[in-house]
Amino acid sequence: MIKTFRGILADGDQNKIRLTTKKGKIGYKIKKFQVMGNQPGAATQESVVKIFKVVQGTIDANIDFSDGNLLATAILIANDGSNYQFTTDVMFEQEVFNQDIYITHKDYDTGAACNYYLELEAMSLTDNAASVSTLRDIRLNPQVGA
Repeated sequence: MIKTFRGILADGDQNKIRLTTKKGKIGYKIKKFQVMGNQPGAATQESVVKIFKVVQGTIDANIDFSDGNLLATAILIANDGSNYQFTTDVMFEQEVFNQDIYITHKDYDTGAACNYYLELEAMSLTDNAASVSTLRDIRLNPQVGA
């Protein structure tokens, strides 16, 4: 089953995608992640949108693939003067999670807002897989379950 989420993030904003269930027996993988400025062709924009397993205290545009909490990132670069737009995304598609995730946005240029579209593939987890995923997320994010 595919679940979709969409929204708009202001510069420096963070959205929580609620996925947690009582038993944690539903896991998710990212299938698609896309971004688009909310004023295409009308605004210069340099946005970085990231998806994390844990809430972020600081919203920045730095990308660190060695961060074990990073699930995906997308970059949007647009120039209103030349109608040039470039986007790229990287998703760690094999990463399975069963807790809430957090989407952040930082724009380096004008502070413009950015739209996102996210598709998650839902799957049933065995008792062992659900326990391992939940415990891993609790270990990485002490706020889970609080």
